Amino acid sequence: MPIKILLADDHAILRDGLSRAFDAEPDMTVVGQVGDGRAALAQVAEVSPDVVVMDIGMPELNGIETTRMIQKDFPAVKVIGLSMHANNKYVREMFRAGASGYLLKNCPFEELSKAVRVVIDGQTYISPSIGDAVVQDFIRQPEEKPSAFSVLSRREREVLQLFAEGKTTKQTAMQLHISPKTVEAHRLNLMNKLGIDNIAQLTKYAIQEGLTTSEP
Repeated sequence: MPIKILLADDHAILRDGLSRAFDAEPDMTVVGQVGDGRAALAQVAEVSPDVVVMDIGMPELNGIETTRMIQKDFPAVKVIGLSMHANNKYVREMFRAGASGYLLKNCPFEELSKAVRVVIDGQTYISPSIGDAVVQDFIRQPEEKPSAFSVLSRREREVLQLFAEGKTTKQTAMQLHISPKTVEAHRLNLMNKLGIDNIAQLTKYAIQEGLTTSEP
């Protein structure tokens, strides 16, 4: 049986290129392509992939949060982060969310296909180009500063991402299937926790923390 792969990235041209490359491998097949995190969750439930190749900076729901949800509901599915970001914070949070691998988008396809086989065998894969930096970061900073993933609840992070991407209270409520009043309560809670009182600073914080790469 070929390894079933789901591609989650908001750039269609990248998904199409990876799809053709994976389908050319004798032991791999692409079973779906999606452009945002919420669509990825739906597709995982529908097509049951073995591996999800996951971008971090996706709209609606970022790759870190999506990975966390996939691992909670579908723990057998392996997730490989594929990102343009070598930021150590992004790498750490992806692995904490349950990812089995992390590579940069400028890696050769041969490395990505190798990573797929490695994680399917139950091992962890991290690109050599960022592995040393991550290790050194842990050595130099044993006492890590709190992040959005430790300070905020999952719902607060979802609200923060959507506000940072320019969604209104009503649009956020519709997206998350909650009331506008509840959205406002979450917004006030997260602003109090972070000590931030304006959307511009919230957006900056969301980008720094890897919740979004988009600005409204």
